Amino acid sequence: MQPLTPDAIRASFINASRKEAASLTLPADFDALDWDRLDYLGWRDPKFDRRAYVIVPGLDGEIIGILLRHPGASAIKKAQCAWCNDTSTPNPVVLYSAKRAGESGRNGNTVGALVCEGFECSRNARRAPTPWFEGFDVEAERQRQIDELRLRVAAFAAEV
Repeated sequence: MQPLTPDAIRASFINASRKEAASLTLPADFDALDWDRLDYLGWRDPKFDRRAYVIVPGLDGEIIGILLRHPGASAIKKAQCAWCNDTSTPNPVVLYSAKRAGESGRNGNTVGALVCEGFECSRNARRAPTPWFEGFDVEAERQRQIDELRLRVAAFAAEV
């Protein structure tokens, strides 16, 4: 993912008001992010308990910011993340919801996805897969996992 400035992040939101975008708190480690190892940027806002954000590279190269709503304390311990398809980590999965962009969102329509609560998908996709047979190409499989993660996150952004 390309490095972003705070202003670029705030300007990228498609389903948040200007006030909501201006009041967001960036991740605590924002200045130390390893952008090359991120397929999207996701974080929970420490000032607003039920608010989270994802910044997604769109299929056309544009940056799409999405305001998400965290459901509260209802994390699921053993569910499959819809973005990274991971089920083997101890990360809880929650149903994040996002107001749709434009008139549809103003009418109250939302879209949701079961996603790793702490947005660990980029790390999960880069973990070496189990070699299932002799000659199994671990690196090709890891790259496939990363590519599919990027496509699923961009598809979610397109739905919003």
